[in-house]
Amino acid sequence: MMELSICVLTYNSERLIREVLTPLLTLSDDIVIVDSGSSDNTLAICRELGCEPHHAPYETHGRQMNLAIQRARHPWVLCMDSDEIMDAQALCWLLQFKLVPNPDPHTAWRLCRHWFVLGQPVRTIYPVSSPDFPVRLFHRNVVRFNDQPVDDAAEGFSRTEIIPGSVRHDTFYSLHEVFTKANSYTTRLVKYKPITPSLWRGIASAIGALFKWYFFSGAWREGKVGVVTGSYAVLYSFLKYLKAWYASTETMTLADKLKQQWEKIRRIYPAP
Repeated sequence: MMELSICVLTYNSERLIREVLTPLLTLSDDIVIVDSGSSDNTLAICRELGCEPHHAPYETHGRQMNLAIQRARHPWVLCMDSDEIMDAQALCWLLQFKLVPNPDPHTAWRLCRHWFVLGQPVRTIYPVSSPDFPVRLFHRNVVRFNDQPVDDAAEGFSRTEIIPGSVRHDTFYSLHEVFTKANSYTTRLVKYKPITPSLWRGIASAIGALFKWYFFSGAWREGKVGVVTGSYAVLYSFLKYLKAWYASTETMTLADKLKQQWEKIRRIYPAP
């Protein structure tokens, strides 16, 4: 039987970590948990289940996952987050996969991932539609995660197939988490990726996000949760430009900032 390593990232994950790890432990020959500084009961629950977490300060999801992959003992790895719960069909398929002799190392496998916000399934959550199909099972000598600051992805494979079954991605379980993640994601994005510092581009992007991710996506049909996912898209779209603009003008006085924006308006809308 082929041996499989499972990599899981955690941070204050006590809400779901037991539900996430319990099915995974039935198929794992080696489980690698990389924690980025949990202050709740995450570490205690992991140890109770027989898993000893490793600690690493968080920079980006891709870097964190690659660190976990490096610690894996076996060539084939399954990568999961601490808010992703695998169903029985996917679990059974993975148990059968372990019986396959010499799987092609250049083939990677995708999981069908359904997104839940505030406990309700959603059509979209910026910037993806649900379900999406991230690559999560692969040969670690061929595949690694890229270094995108947000929305990283596995790279290096030649072809992919989809694992039967699905994963429930139970994210954004409270309004507090929605706004906290919008803030942390945009801060990380501005830190690691060049963003045009423009308030006006931020306003235009936010308006575009409202139409695309609330009206056109059908999120308006989802009631309060649709309002939340639409608001998240608008906030995220505006904040990344606001933070880039603020960082670029940090040493300027308020008067200078207003003057700079007024000059931009005059260039766009010249006086008759």
